[in-house]
Amino acid sequence: MSTVYDFMVKDRLGNDVSLSEYRGKVLLIVNTATGCGFTPHYDPLEAMYKEFKDQGFEILDFPCNQFANQAPGDADEIHEFCTLKFGTEFPQFAKIDVNGDNASPLFVYLAGEKPFEGFGKGVKNAMLNKFAAMNNKKYGDKTYIGWNFTKFLIDREGKVIDRFEPTMDMEEVKARVAAAL
Repeated sequence: MSTVYDFMVKDRLGNDVSLSEYRGKVLLIVNTATGCGFTPHYDPLEAMYKEFKDQGFEILDFPCNQFANQAPGDADEIHEFCTLKFGTEFPQFAKIDVNGDNASPLFVYLAGEKPFEGFGKGVKNAMLNKFAAMNNKKYGDKTYIGWNFTKFLIDREGKVIDRFEPTMDMEEVKARVAAAL
């Protein structure tokens, strides 16, 4: 597969969605969790969505419970949490795995295009690196995503142009999204 447009995913209600429906838009594809230390990323994500959606920008939210069981709810509970607590309006899809034998083919592709290069420097990042390594060792060579709120930036042709780990400053993410638009 050569672009994200080649993938089918499930929406939060279980319906098939072709990502070709997003052809020509800049996308930010994110694996999320409702009980993570990075869950407050929903605020800047929603603000970015509101600011840029009229310029052809979409955020695609894929909940994942593989990181310390931080997204335990069902689709309705997760959606209700996100819309009530953070006012999210961007599309939310079915809960998926991003690592292991049952990893979403979309996330396997995304990580293959932009592999994990670490969480960065600093004490907080080093601690996350240690915790993630312990959590992810069970996936071995099928560890594609390091933690919740990993973000992939997709250009208007469906190509992966950037990867942002959850430790990336959200203002920097916003600046790169703006540049892609």
